Amino acid sequence: MSRVKKLYASLREAVLRPTETGQLRRQVLFFVPLPIPVFAIVALAVGGSLSAPGWMILLSGSVAIASLLLAVVVQPSPLPEGLSAEASVRRSLHRFRQITTLRISLALTPIAVGAGTAVAGGGLLPLIVALLLAWPQLLLAMPSFFIITRARRAMEAWGTKAYLWAALAQSARVEWPIATYLMEQYHERKALAAQRAEKAASGRGRDEVPTQEGAEQDTSGTNADLPERLAVPTAEPKAEPGNLIPGFPMPGAVASPARRILRTGDGIRRKVRSGRGNRRPKTKN
Repeated sequence: MSRVKKLYASLREAVLRPTETGQLRRQVLFFVPLPIPVFAIVALAVGGSLSAPGWMILLSGSVAIASLLLAVVVQPSPLPEGLSAEASVRRSLHRFRQITTLRISLALTPIAVGAGTAVAGGGLLPLIVALLLAWPQLLLAMPSFFIITRARRAMEAWGTKAYLWAALAQSARVEWPIATYLMEQYHERKALAAQRAEKAASGRGRDEVPTQEGAEQDTSGTNADLPERLAVPTAEPKAEPGNLIPGFPMPGAVASPARRILRTGDGIRRKVRSGRGNRRPKTKN
C-alpha cells in the first residue's frame, strides 16, 4: 500500500506541476478517457452487437495503423542556424507544443473513423479495432523523457542547440482543456449575478429612505431656508423701454452732465484759409 501511495503521489505531482511539461501532460490526460463515452454511445446506437462488414473493419484498422506510424515517425522540424538562446527556447517550446497537438489529433482520428464505421456497419468490431490501435498513441503524445529527448535531437539536426528542457521547465498556469474555460465562465456569470443583486438591493434601500426635503420646503417660494451661497438674489424691476422719455430723466436716476462736443470741421478750415488770405502783401500801384 505504501508503494501505491508513493506512486500516486508522484504521478499527481507530475500532472499538477505548474510548468510547461505539466501543462502538456494535463492536455494529453484530458483526452485519455474520451474513448469510453464514445464507446458507450456507439454501443447504444448499434444495440450492443459486434458483427460488422469486413471492409468496414479493414477501413478502421488501416486508418488506425496509418495514424500510429505517423505518430512514431513524425518529429519536430530542425531549428534554423544562428538563433540566440532566447529564440531557441521560444521556438523549441512552440514546436514541441505543435508536435504534441498533432499526436493527440492522430490518436483521435481513428476513434472517430471507427465510431462512424461501427454505426454504419451495425456492429462494434470496427470501433474496438480502432481503440486497440489508437489508445496507445496517446502514450506517444505524453511528454516523457524518451519523447522529449527524441524531439530535442530532431531539433538539433542542423547544429543549432535546442534548449527544450529549459523551455519545458518554465512556469505555467495549471489548466485543463475545456474544463478550465467552463469553470471560468461559470464563476464570471456568478460574480455578475451577485453584483446585479447587490445593485438591486441598494436601489431598493434608497427608494425606501423617507425624504424630508418635501416636508421642510417653504411653499411661499422664499429663500429663507437656503444657505446664502444657494439663495437666488431678488432682482429689482427694470424699466421698460416704453416708459423712457427722451430728454427727461427717470425718477430716482441722477442726471449726468452733458458733455461738450468738439467740432473739428469745415468752419475751422475756412477761418484758417481766410486768415492766410489777409496776410498776402499788397501790390504797388
